[in-house]
Amino acid sequence: MSSTTRHPLVWVPSLYLAMGLPNVMVGVVAAIIYKNLGVPNEDIALYTSQMYLPWVLKPLWAPLLETYRSKRFWVISMEFTMAAGLALVALCLPTEGFFKLSLAFFWLVGFASATQDTCADGVFMTTVSKTDQARYAGLQGMCWNLGAVLGSGLFVSLTGYLHNHHGMSWVQCWMVVVSLAAAAMAIFGVYHLRVLPPGSPSHLHGQGFAGGMKSTTEAWVTFFQKPQIWMMLAVIFFYRFGEGFIEKFGPLFLLDARAAGGLGLDNEALGHINGTVGTLTFIAGAFLGGFLVARRTLPRSFFTLALILNVPHLTYFYLAETMPTDTVTIAVIVAIEKFGFGMGSVGHMLYMMQQIAPGPFRMAHYAMATGVMALTKWGTGSVSGLLWNYVSHDYLHFFGWVLVFSVPPVILAWLAPFPHDSKDEPAEAVHGH
Repeated sequence: MSSTTRHPLVWVPSLYLAMGLPNVMVGVVAAIIYKNLGVPNEDIALYTSQMYLPWVLKPLWAPLLETYRSKRFWVISMEFTMAAGLALVALCLPTEGFFKLSLAFFWLVGFASATQDTCADGVFMTTVSKTDQARYAGLQGMCWNLGAVLGSGLFVSLTGYLHNHHGMSWVQCWMVVVSLAAAAMAIFGVYHLRVLPPGSPSHLHGQGFAGGMKSTTEAWVTFFQKPQIWMMLAVIFFYRFGEGFIEKFGPLFLLDARAAGGLGLDNEALGHINGTVGTLTFIAGAFLGGFLVARRTLPRSFFTLALILNVPHLTYFYLAETMPTDTVTIAVIVAIEKFGFGMGSVGHMLYMMQQIAPGPFRMAHYAMATGVMALTKWGTGSVSGLLWNYVSHDYLHFFGWVLVFSVPPVILAWLAPFPHDSKDEPAEAVHGH
């Protein structure tokens, strides 16, 4: 059977697993590595947040990829690039200048991951029929998030196990685990060489750099000509504003010693809570959010979903106030926040697809919208270290400010414009970026 006629179940699950794993290695796991290796919180927040920039900037080079080779070529070559980048991260951890070196290699992985994201979505959207896109959207989201579970759950727990039960140093633990992640990406690359379809060639294919630049310019111009575009961009930029601070400092709070105001968990507990339990409740929330939108439509459920995402930010304020010692209690409270994040984020993704993306440059405009979403992560992560210093390293005050930052998203969701009938076109793939 040729790769062009293979059933989607042969390649869709592995494709989205291979997207979720490197994304979470760069976005979440890197911060935990640096925490274990003694890097200060403010440095972790500032420098790891810069790794979101590839996802912010990917609309700048995404149209150029359409002019050269196939989407399949870019996906597979980026998977091997990420395998090499992660292997280099593992190798540099024992060195004296590990922080700068590993950041550089994580940047390489980030650019490759952002490129793979764009082309993998392109393979899916141009290979699978609209009907089957809707059928496999839930599977896509689940597999993307299973990649995240593997990275932020099982891998983090494994470092804790190796450290606690085998007496390995943190450097040795992370060398083993990051090497496993590199091997996983190489295996995905080899597998996709056999099964991944090429995706339909773009109308730009073969037009070279000049054709790509002309199309890029046209895509950007038409993007900003959309009705009420600035208000819609404000809605998607602020929708997960409060969440951005929790995503960066939540794991640091759970890991920090109680003497420093944290909850004093080890990597094993963090992997189970923030990775496995948290991600499974995120997936459950995402499915429920999709069900709500299917029943009520996006315009009628958008404000509710914004509330469901932002109100649970109270959980971290509550944890910082009460400082519970029971791991199960902590896990339940974190799971509530993750469930709200999962359910609420469905509104975010569908708003970008149904209200911002429609038109002749659907794929490019969706990439631009997700670039704005990544800009939120970059911005909140970059200033979270400054906020941490401003509140004198006090987690209670830090999460108090997060509650303040969670108000504008709810107000903007109430005012959000809906220029497109949400029933105009079928929704495309949704996964947990």
